[in-house]
Order: sequence, then structure tokens, then C-alpha cells
Amino acid sequence: MTPHLDADVEDLGECYLKNIEAPVRAFRIGPPGPHPIVQSHWSLGELRPTLAVIPFAVRGEAAEQGILGEVLADEIIRALCRMQELNVISRLSTTAFAGRRLNLDEVRLHLHANYAVSGVCSVTGDSVCLDAELVETKTGQIVWENRLTERIIGILEGDQEIVSHVVAEICNAIMARELLRTRSQPLPTLESYALLMGAITLMHRLRLRDFSDARTMLEAILERGSYQPLAQAWLAKWHVLRVQQGWSDDVMDDAHRALNLTKRALDSDPEFSLALAVDGFVHMNLLRHFDIARERYNLAIHTNPSDALALLLRGMMHAFCDEGEQAVRDTELALMLSPLDLHRFFYDSLAASANLTAGNYARALELANRSLRANRMHTSTWRVLTVAQWQLGMHEEARESARELLRLEPAFTVGGYLDRTPGAAFSIGKLIADVLLKAGVPQ
Repeated sequence: MTPHLDADVEDLGECYLKNIEAPVRAFRIGPPGPHPIVQSHWSLGELRPTLAVIPFAVRGEAAEQGILGEVLADEIIRALCRMQELNVISRLSTTAFAGRRLNLDEVRLHLHANYAVSGVCSVTGDSVCLDAELVETKTGQIVWENRLTERIIGILEGDQEIVSHVVAEICNAIMARELLRTRSQPLPTLESYALLMGAITLMHRLRLRDFSDARTMLEAILERGSYQPLAQAWLAKWHVLRVQQGWSDDVMDDAHRALNLTKRALDSDPEFSLALAVDGFVHMNLLRHFDIARERYNLAIHTNPSDALALLLRGMMHAFCDEGEQAVRDTELALMLSPLDLHRFFYDSLAASANLTAGNYARALELANRSLRANRMHTSTWRVLTVAQWQLGMHEEARESARELLRLEPAFTVGGYLDRTPGAAFSIGKLIADVLLKAGVPQ
């Protein structure tokens, strides 16, 4: 019997019962009530969908292999916890549902979960087949399902291939589901987390119409008046990306709006690492306040040493300042900490820039190409690719990349690049400008 789930259980301590000499530990049992294991209160949970991973049932040849379902659930939960876009319920809470027929109403009531992952592991010989599904708890709709096979020894020894595959597909399915909801329902009817998921997805597609829709969604969240530094931080980042894509009509206006948003977020939560990182992003990329940016990035990383975005942006700061070794160190660590990030293209792009500064042109080329395979609309990646190709002697390919850059941003010029890059006064900024000019970008 699980307290709170099966019944309300009250510990009465040691009690003396008739005809029993020694005291007996007694508990009062009552019907379960609507007392969530996870208390409902304002939190980032208002803006992030909550996911519960139920330990997988195991069918197979030996009872001792039942631990596989627990191991897989543990590994998946641990990987999902790295995803900033999700709240993930602790396995110590979800284990209460292990071995039961999945009741979505109970999962929603007791865990406040919007989504649940469950499934069955079938063991045959030295292999295990996982049949898993992701379900929306409110509607019962299956959002994703898949069958994957792995060797038992691989799972027990920490082989991450099956875990990485499951986590990537779960995250993509949730983001796609929330984006679909934002497209099909009026904004006032959408939960805040659905709006946030949709906005984050749209702003990183870097298509102008989607980008504008993302701003509308983020502003709709803020109009609800909740304490929501997460939405403020993302909207501030939106303003920086707007400038970087060449879509801003007034760079200083975007900079001041972004700073106002990060200030409000940090007034609410001075140790919110995302807001600190984005504040540094604004000071670095829009205002060229190098000292302030460095301070913000360092504080964000001190507050949360595993904040991949803060490490990535600090690495880019080093890249702008001709500090190639430090740039590569920070960006490669950011890549390691975010293997499944839904916006991995952004990480690959900035890591490519860091390697460009360090003179690692082959690695810069590899990362830039990987970034563009995920998102071909990010104009700064095309700049990095052009330079890496030119430095490797691939001059015709570099000219073709420069033409694609100009197709995406027709008004782009070398002079305009120098006006807006923080690295303009450093060797790397001058190198990039020189190569872009040689590759055919107008002066």
C-alpha cells in the first residue's frame, strides 16, 4: 500500500492492544483524498510541461531481471532532467505507480503530470525489447510510441544509446504536441506552458513569421500577470536573436527592451541562471559591455555549474576576444552537457565560432555543417562556414556559402557585420571580415 495513492495513512505510533503484551506500531487508514504528492504552487512548472516516467514492467525469463525496468526509468529520468524545457517527476514518486495498471487520472491528480511515459520490457536471452509510449494525461491521447531493442549488459553497464534515443523522441514529441496546440487554439485558452513551448520552438526556427508569432506568445504569458522570469528571459533572448538575424529596425531599442526584461526576471529571482546568462548575452552581443557580460556569465555558472547555455555564451565571449582555448573549452563542455537539446543547432553554431577563433578550421567546418543540417536559417552559421571553408582552401565552396548568406540576409555587408559584431576590434573579427569580402560579400 502506498500512502496518499491508495489511502490516507496516519502513523499513530506505538499502541497497546488488548491481549498483546508488547506495544504495536499502529496506523490509521482512510480513503485517499485529493492531496497531490507534488504540491501545486507558482513555479517554473506553470511554464513547463510536467512529465512522469513510470518504471517499466518487465516480462521475461527470470524474476531477477525485473530490475531492468527500474534501471531504464532511472536513466531516462536522469537524462530528461537536463532538459530545461521540462519538469520531470522524481522516480521516488513515480515508483508508487510501478506494477499497476496505468490510471491517467491518478497520475494527473497525484503527480500533477501533463504527460506520462510507460511501457513494457520483454526479456529474451541477453536482449531486452522496450515498448514505450508517451500519453497526454488529460486526454489519454498517445503522443508517441516506439519499440527499441538493446542488450541487457549494455543497459546495466550504462550504455546510453537506447536512453538517448528515447529521450530525444519524447522531447521532440512534446514540443511538437505543444506547438500544435498553440496553432489550433486561441491564445487565451492555452496553458502558459503550452505557449512557452510553442514560443521557444518558433523563435528558433528563425523564419520571420514564426519568429513574430513567438513574440506574441511570450507577451501573452507576461500579460497574465504571473511571476514568470522564465518567459521574461526567453523574450529577452528573442530581442538578441532579432538583431543577430538582421531583422531589427532599431538595435538600441531591442537592447533596452531586452535589458528591462532580464532586470525584471532577476528582480524576481537574483540567482536565476538563465536570466543571468541572457543578461550577459545582451550586454555582450548588443552593447559590447565586455566586463558586465563576463560577470553575468561567471555568476550564472557559479549559480548553476551545469547551465549549458551560460557556458556556451561565455565561450562565445572568449571567441570574440581572441581567447580561442578558453572558447573551445567552454563550448565543448556546453555540447557535452546538452547532447539532446532541442536547439542543438545553436550550440553547434557557437561552438563552430569558438573553434574558428582557435584556428581549428576542420572542427569549425564539421560543427557548422552539423548546425546547418538542423537549421539552415541561422545566418551567423553561414558566416562561420564561409570562413572555415576559405581557410581550408575550399574557396569555391566558401563563395557558394557566402551567396546563401546573402540570400537569407540580402542587406548584409562586411561593414554592417563589423558594426554589430563584438569582435570587430579583435583579430578574429578582422579575419572574418577579410574572408567575407574575398568570398564575395559586399563591402
